[in-house]
Amino acid sequence: MRAIFGVLSLLMVVAVIAVLAKKQLSPAPVKLAPADAGLAVPAPADGATPQQQSQQIQNQVRQSLETTMQQARPMPEDK
Repeated sequence: MRAIFGVLSLLMVVAVIAVLAKKQLSPAPVKLAPADAGLAVPAPADGATPQQQSQQIQNQVRQSLETTMQQARPMPEDK
C-alpha cells in the first residue's frame, strides 16, 4: 500500500513539474504597439526590386524609430 501511494505521489509531482515546464518554455505573448504609435510603415514604391523595397522599408523604420526616440518623454511632476 505504501508503494502505491509513493508511486502516485511521484507521478503527481512529475505532472506538476511538466505543467510548469511547459508554461515556462512557451513563448511569451507579444504586445503590439497601437496603430497610432507613430511607427507606421508606408508602402514601398512600385516597380522597385524586392531588395530595394526591403532597403526602403528598413530606412523608413529606422527614421521613424529615431524620431520617436528623440521625442522628450513626459516627466512626472514632483510633489
